[in-house]
Amino acid sequence: MRYPAEETAEKHERILQEASQMFRERGFQDVTVAEVMKAAELTHGAFYSHFESKDALMAAATEYAMETARAGLQRASGTAKSRAAYVGRYLSTEHRDNLSTGCPIAALSGEIRHEPAVKEVFTAKLKAIVEEMSGDRAEALLKLSAMVGALAIARAVSDPAFSQEVLQEVKKELDRKAA
Repeated sequence: MRYPAEETAEKHERILQEASQMFRERGFQDVTVAEVMKAAELTHGAFYSHFESKDALMAAATEYAMETARAGLQRASGTAKSRAAYVGRYLSTEHRDNLSTGCPIAALSGEIRHEPAVKEVFTAKLKAIVEEMSGDRAEALLKLSAMVGALAIARAVSDPAFSQEVLQEVKKELDRKAA
């Protein structure tokens, strides 16, 4: 049975959204295709009409998450005030504590090095994000690396006060450099 193109696109979008959230939260290897399809409220058998393999899903879900992150950055790139607000949201405890909808760069960088099927799309989208950031390229890379690194460290440590300190100090330094 063939479904209307609009319905198929909506199902595809649901699969990507669920997969991107699950991969960010649990990593690529700890998520099964069956779990993704169940979360998307679709049958496991329907998977292969959307993707040829789990590797293809991983690449598409990473592209989806990275494009979502790039769009958020693009919305915040208008003024110095909106960029500062973006950094503040990025380096917040709310972002730190919400892996599933948070930054895919911070959540997946350690995973992607083990996933050749994902590296190319990740690299292309990361380059697009760097281009989206204001300032010169070196400055954008430094700022992005500081933000991603601070978030990754803040998520990894067991001491909540130290985690908060990492976020606050990096934010303070980035604000100082922007002034």
